[in-house]
Amino acid sequence: MKVIVVGAGIAGLSTAWSLVKRGHAVTLLEQGTIPNPLAASGDHHRIIRRAYGAATGYGRAITEAYAAWDELWGDLGAVHHDPRGFLCVSREAGDEAEEYREGLEAGGYPFELLDAAETVRRWPFLEAETIRYGFFSTEGGALHCRRIAAGMAGWLRAHGADVRENAKVAGVDAVAGAVTLADGERLAADRVVVTAGAWVLKLFPQLAADLVTWRTAVVYLDPPAELKPAWETAPVILDVGGRIDGYIIPPSGGAGLKFGTGLHKMPSADADWNRVAVPGEGEAIRDRFAPPFGRLSEYGIKEVVTCAYTFTEDERFFGTEIGRALVVSACSGHGYKFGAAVGRRVADAIEDGDTDRLKRWLRAES
Repeated sequence: MKVIVVGAGIAGLSTAWSLVKRGHAVTLLEQGTIPNPLAASGDHHRIIRRAYGAATGYGRAITEAYAAWDELWGDLGAVHHDPRGFLCVSREAGDEAEEYREGLEAGGYPFELLDAAETVRRWPFLEAETIRYGFFSTEGGALHCRRIAAGMAGWLRAHGADVRENAKVAGVDAVAGAVTLADGERLAADRVVVTAGAWVLKLFPQLAADLVTWRTAVVYLDPPAELKPAWETAPVILDVGGRIDGYIIPPSGGAGLKFGTGLHKMPSADADWNRVAVPGEGEAIRDRFAPPFGRLSEYGIKEVVTCAYTFTEDERFFGTEIGRALVVSACSGHGYKFGAAVGRRVADAIEDGDTDRLKRWLRAES
């Protein structure tokens, strides 16, 4: 079967990888470079973790995600995963950190519950008087996105895929199973898989009822010298409690200390809009984390990076079949960790035609 994959984020790369392994002829089209620094998959690193709310089902799906990553590491001959575990800190009863703890308990997944004093003893960049407790799990860490993308692109080329960078798709003919590039070239295939991330609505504007594109930003920081050793060995921090909606990835895989929060999350009809950070944006993100972090004014701003994501209303993943096109948006701000598994599942649907099963899996309903 001949398949065109539009978009070389992690879902597109993984779909191409899975299809090539099964003997299909694949053309992978990316509007920028691979990795594309403007894409959600194009930053240095992303969190993988077991913790989810008890009702979502995604916590169970992490088992499959880890298995898919292990398969990929075997093919690449390299492991682009730093399994340093994850930490959550609760500051208020019923906050998201507590919901994550309850989800781990409901699933019977292991974690270590720590009082405030012990949490700060282990990770002295926190302030004990501002937290209720922390909990640590070994089932998590950081995935090194740029290294993964470069490795997968190289693997695909070595195994016969037609990988095209700077090949922007201007339109998809879902009935014919064809795409038209911005330079006018038309390509046809048996199936088209669209994993265009935040740019999907430019190709399928009718999906705006299901998908909304959001622009946000993260900041890379230089911590005080005496705290650097603690950060170097710290777990990823999935949630810092209260109402901050923040996460942190310590230095890992050659990338620095990253703070991310929904502080500047805003809807954007155009994923290319407002992609240059404004003055003061990094400082505002950093300062959002006080409390529970102390001495934040001493953390220097190294870089501010904007990101664009596509979300569904309930923050689950989305898939739909339109003619000979299969559109997949496994994002909603938490999709990267499932990337390799998404590719395997999409390849299943392309081969057996069971898109309903794919949709249920994307929504963690089966």
